[in-house]
Parts: sequence; C-alpha cells; structure tokens
Amino acid sequence: MPVTPFITRKRILWAVAMSLLVLVSALALLLERMEIAPRSLGPYVERRAQGHNPLIERFGSWAGSTLLALDRGEQLPFALPLLALGAQGVSPASIATGGVETGQVVLVDSVAAARAAILAARPGDVVTFLPGSYYFDSRSIQVSQPGSPGKPITVRAQQPGTVLLLFAVTEGFKVSKPYWVFENLTIKGVCKEHANCEHAFHVVSAASHFIARNNVITDFNAHFKINGEGEHYPDHGVIEDNTLSNASVRQTSNPVTPIDLVGASHWTIRGNLISDFVKADGNRVSYGAFAKGAGSGNRFERNIVLCEHRLRGLPGQRVGLSFGGGGTGAAFCRDRRCITEHDGGSMESNLIAFCSDDGIYLNRASAARITHNTLIDTAGITVRFAVSSADIAGNLVDGVIRSRDDGVARAADNVTGSMVRSYLGLHPLREMYRQAATLDLAWRSTPPRRAAGTSPGIDLCGSGRPGQPAYGAFEDFSTCMTNPESVHILPTVIKRQ
Repeated sequence: MPVTPFITRKRILWAVAMSLLVLVSALALLLERMEIAPRSLGPYVERRAQGHNPLIERFGSWAGSTLLALDRGEQLPFALPLLALGAQGVSPASIATGGVETGQVVLVDSVAAARAAILAARPGDVVTFLPGSYYFDSRSIQVSQPGSPGKPITVRAQQPGTVLLLFAVTEGFKVSKPYWVFENLTIKGVCKEHANCEHAFHVVSAASHFIARNNVITDFNAHFKINGEGEHYPDHGVIEDNTLSNASVRQTSNPVTPIDLVGASHWTIRGNLISDFVKADGNRVSYGAFAKGAGSGNRFERNIVLCEHRLRGLPGQRVGLSFGGGGTGAAFCRDRRCITEHDGGSMESNLIAFCSDDGIYLNRASAARITHNTLIDTAGITVRFAVSSADIAGNLVDGVIRSRDDGVARAADNVTGSMVRSYLGLHPLREMYRQAATLDLAWRSTPPRRAAGTSPGIDLCGSGRPGQPAYGAFEDFSTCMTNPESVHILPTVIKRQ
C-alpha cells in the first residue's frame, strides 16, 4: 500500500524534531563539559573574528555582545549603599595598643616634618598629621625604624577624613621594619602617568606585623605591594577596614591589583571594600587581591570585592580574589621554586560581584578552604593545575565551580548556577535578591539554608551565624549598612607642604 503524503510529512517533521532535540541536548552537554562561561567565550569569538571580511567581523561582534549580555545581564549604574565595611568616619580603637598611647605623640604639619618624624620614630610613638592636605613627590617615605611587640609605631590622622596625602611618587610609604600601624588616612595617587603611581604602601623585607586600618586609598596600580627582599619576608600583616579603588582605568601594562601579596605568609585581609581595578594595557588581566609566590596561611575574610562598579563593561579580565594569581617567576618565590603558589589559605564570608572573569581563582594553590562566600555576576570558582586542591563548602555561587588541568575541587554543599542556563540568559541565583545588579541584596524570600549543626562562624556583616546558616556570605545584608555619620569625607582644609 503506498505511503500517503500526509504520513510522509509527519515522519519528516518527527525526524527533524528529534534531530533538533538531539542537537540541542548534545550542545547543552558540550557546554556543561567545556565549562566555558559566555562572558569568556564572547570576547574570544570577537577577537577571532577581527581581521576577516566585514560579514565575519560583524557576526563576531554580534555574537560577542550577545553572549556577554546573556551572561551578565543588564549593567545598571548605581550608587553604593552606606556600607559598614571599608573605611568608616569613626576612628577605631588601635588593635596594637588597645587605644592607649604607649609613647610620645608627635604632631606634624608639613611634608618635611612628617618625613623627619617617621625617620626618627621609636617604639610606641604616634606620628599624627594635623588636618590638611600634604603633597609628597620626588621620593618615597622611608619607614626604616622598628617598632616592637606591644609598642608599635603608629602613623595616623586623629580623625578619619581630615588628612589627605597626595602621592606623586612611584611608592608612597616604603616599610622595611616591623610593627608599624597606619590608620585613618586618605591617600590619593596624583601621578600624570599611571605607571609612575605604583603603590601607596610597599611592605618589604623585615616589615612583619604591619597593620593598615581604616584608610581610603585611590588611584594606584597596587595600593598595597607586599614582598620579600633577600631571605626576609614581612609576615603576619593585617589589612582591614580599608576602602581601595580607582577613579579611572589604569593606563599601564604593570600589574593592577589593589592588594598584591608575593611570598609573605600569615596575613589577614579583612573587612575591606575593593572596587574598580581595570587594567587598560598589556594582558588586561587584573585582580582585586591575591596571595602568591609560595607563601602560606593567608586569609581573606569578610571583604566586599566589586570588580566593576563605576568602571563597567570595559575590555579585559577582572578576577575577584585569588591564591596564585597569574603565577610567579621562580626568582621571586619564597622557596625559589614555587612548586605551589600558595599553601593552606582560606577565603571565608566574602562578597564578590560584577567580575568579567572568575570570582575566585586558585592557581597552583594547595589545601585551600573556600567557605561561605557569595559570588554574583562572575564566572564562578576555578581550581587549576594538579597541585591545586580546595575544600569548597557553604558558598552561594552565581556561576559554576570547576576544576581545570587536573585541579582538585572537593565541592560539597554549595548552591551554584548552571552553565547551560547562563547561555540562555537565566540566572536564578540573582533572582534570590531584590535587585542584585545594583547591590540591593535583600532576600526576596527565605534564603536557602545549610543543614543544622554546621559550624556557624561570623558572616560578612560581623554577625554570628545561626546553627542552620544561610548559604553564602551573609544572613541579612541590611546589617552590613551603616549610618551617614560614618561616611568618610575628604578634607577641604588648608594645603600643607
């Protein structure tokens, strides 16, 4: 009996539908297995299309922008809420001295007086800038006298927001001796060429037990640079409650990383607000903060890292936090080998958002602990190379957790996104918040919670976690807010030479 045209068409349509289903399923499986985020694939496609005929270039441009839009969503301008993290307008009690002066208070009212007082300082001294703005050029401020345990040497403004230090030098403070504290200062790089404003602080050699607290620092390539000299490394430092940012794209091929830690160990990076670290030249890869160079035991906890806030949608790759960074030359490694870039570090209760690349990147980092972090609008968490290993738990990741090049990611009990969904422009984790794109992170409904009995600890906002904590960095983001009186205000008083 001959087949009717109707039955033939029905079979053809069925075959086409099944073929499309198989193709879509295969493509979805391929995307999941390749683990290449749209935000990474888009720029790659656009670059590969350049230099071809106009039709291919137009397609590459369209494909690149479409993939970015699907992955990153609408990039909305927004003002930062009043955050209780980063520098505040209220002076904190000194960690080192408990708020009690242990030496003489040296008041300085000029650049020359400041340089002299710092050079002559003795354990327990408190070098205090009088209100005003101070312009430093020609050479670094040498910090070469040691403090001592219980009697650190302090350099400060008595009240935050009353002292502005303008640095037109490659390195501002070069700290080479132990037990120094810097607090309540506002520091701004003012070099005509960005390559000439490298660091506000260069902490080197024997400068252990360094503390920087409650400072506002803007417009440097690496606001803090920490590294060894010879056989000495500045261990056991603290960088806490600082606001680090840049007002514009850094026009340099030099490393752009607000906290650039190489070889030193047992540092605590806590409570900082880090944003807008965009590198225009060279490889265009920049980081909010990293520890590398064969150091160990460094901790990133309770920081807010916004790869892009005011500076958005620009070329290049921005990574939030990293152990290992982009790697270290053997000559600069603590063990002169860098078999691993970092050992035994932890990242806990950090909020990382708006990154064109990974939120957390582990490069040759062993025995890392990645716990209770929130990642929004990032490619996720990557553990790379066979010597890398990480225990990853309790995180809320708008992105994926993946291993590359045989890295060991022991991921358990996390809430993550999906690679396939990101290619479809679907981001359910962002929908958990009232408006994630503008950092309005109030929960829309009850947040996802871990099982009872999980070790609670302290969340991003400094609150104790309940016995059944929410996934991610915070329980209630409103407790990360502060009152207007705590906002830092730049000084508008007399300029002091």
